[in-house]
Amino acid sequence: MKVYLQNFTLMFQTKINGKINEVIKEDDVFTINGQPFSWDFVKIADGHFHILHHDKSYRAELIKMDAATKTFQFKINNRIQTVEVKDKFDLLLEKMGMANGAASKINNVKAPMPGLVIDLKVKAGDTVKAGDPLLILEAMKMENVLKSPGEGTIKNVKAKKGDSVEKGQVLIEF
Repeated sequence: MKVYLQNFTLMFQTKINGKINEVIKEDDVFTINGQPFSWDFVKIADGHFHILHHDKSYRAELIKMDAATKTFQFKINNRIQTVEVKDKFDLLLEKMGMANGAASKINNVKAPMPGLVIDLKVKAGDTVKAGDPLLILEAMKMENVLKSPGEGTIKNVKAKKGDSVEKGQVLIEF
């Protein structure tokens, strides 16, 4: 992911291990929470960086990136740091009460283990909320209620009562 940051003002918010920061980049100058921030940042290899800040050296490695939620996980000098980024559009949507649209989108529900479908609680066209029961799966002589991970409308029920299912098999599509 390349971001070209020259000759304009960019404002965003970061959340690093729970601490919220306001970051502004104007031309080539960064400020974090109103304070000037200077660093030397060099890419060593894909996902590996060297950073100099306040005469201290840091080695950073990008471990995981979720573009949909703009969440990044770095290992910096062998410590894991989680960074969530919100640009001005994310902040505006949050202010309007419409945040996390991409993160809350459900596509399907898969069988968490092999088992037998003993009851279906929904059908195609039903609208469900987070936590609503979808179906009951019997596995190892125990009944497991599979619940909706979020809000949505059932598009297709791919399993029926009495079906034996395998782990990872798609049972319900949204």
